[in-house]
Amino acid sequence: MIGKLTGTLLEKNPPEVLVDCGGVGYEVQVPMSTFYNLPAGGAKVSLLTHFVVREDAQLLYGFGTHSERQAFRELIKITGIGPRMALSVLSGMSVEDLAQAVTLQEVGRLVKVPGIGKKTAERLLLELKGKIGADTGAHSLFANNDQNDIQQALMALGYSDKDAAAALKKLPPDVGVTEGIKLALKALAK
Repeated sequence: MIGKLTGTLLEKNPPEVLVDCGGVGYEVQVPMSTFYNLPAGGAKVSLLTHFVVREDAQLLYGFGTHSERQAFRELIKITGIGPRMALSVLSGMSVEDLAQAVTLQEVGRLVKVPGIGKKTAERLLLELKGKIGADTGAHSLFANNDQNDIQQALMALGYSDKDAAAALKKLPPDVGVTEGIKLALKALAK
């Protein structure tokens, strides 16, 4: 098993990178979240990897963080979700966003990812429940139930999850639900 690569980044061609490790060049598929955080070509890079051996290919997938690799591994365990689809999910949303969508069972957030339809999104949410979230920090994101209630109320009023989340960041951490909704609506009205 190849669990980690450390070497010189030779090429960057999304979603693939070429990493030289002691004279051997490894082609590694990476999600866009990892790709955007890579250094310039010629710089030293370290990637956590997942090695897939198939009848017709040996493929290496690379990740910048443990949480990305763990989310990828959970995604590919789901029937009908292969490595390419898992990379697409991680390219379309951060691990924290995925964990939040799973925690809140938000089909709409997953449907926005190219290649994910409503049925696939529902299956992902069902199968990932309890698997993604605890390890990735989703529970800490929503440890405060008042904040969760405020966000749900804003979304029920027609605001997007992105706008609701931005309004939540502007609120004091210990605000109650009623007062929080009022303050968030004032912030969104500006």
